[in-house]
Amino acid sequence: MQTLTLRPVAVYRCDFPDKFGLPRQSGLAGDLQGRVVFLPPFSSPDYIRGIDGYSHLWLLWQFDRAGSSDTPTVRPPKLGGNTRVGVFASRAPFRPNPVGLSCVRLERVEILTDGTPVLHVAGGDLADNTPVFDIKPYLPYADAVPEAKSGFAKTGGTLRVVCDETMLEAVPEEKRAALKQVLSFDPRPGYQDDPGRVYKMRYASFDVAFRVKEETLVVVDVGAVSD
Repeated sequence: MQTLTLRPVAVYRCDFPDKFGLPRQSGLAGDLQGRVVFLPPFSSPDYIRGIDGYSHLWLLWQFDRAGSSDTPTVRPPKLGGNTRVGVFASRAPFRPNPVGLSCVRLERVEILTDGTPVLHVAGGDLADNTPVFDIKPYLPYADAVPEAKSGFAKTGGTLRVVCDETMLEAVPEEKRAALKQVLSFDPRPGYQDDPGRVYKMRYASFDVAFRVKEETLVVVDVGAVSD
């Protein structure tokens, strides 16, 4: 069988350098900002001519922090990390071909001084510096299926986020809403539920520490990255 070689057309830039803390699906944290920066030889505005006519885009990208795997089954965190399902019945990052698919909202198009196009998007679930293989317009008349079933991946409720506002003073104001939104979707692995444990998440240039008890997430510290 023929092997296909994929070339990144762009790189995704955002405030999450690590996987931990990222929304589990695109669109959940609609305030989370990101940028799609095109790479040569695809860094000509001609490649995106007409893209500003769409409100949403599909991004095809690489799980570059996971690696590929031929294991037929995985343990989704949604099922507590103990139940196995087929890899093709899940969205696990460990796959025969480590490719992700995300729908993002197109906020605006920027052309840098050197002519490189940049797409400012929102609602992504990609880590910083993720390679992007392809970009396609989202078509609501063809891509939306409101009656579709979601299997075991039922939509979870959001947590109540409690945070002393003085802790957030160091975080730029335009980034605070996205941070709270991400925390409300519970960044912890689905199989961890230790109310005494302090978790730490990297966001922009900050380390955010928090605890979760029942339906409440309490931020215990927000500090500048120390390393």
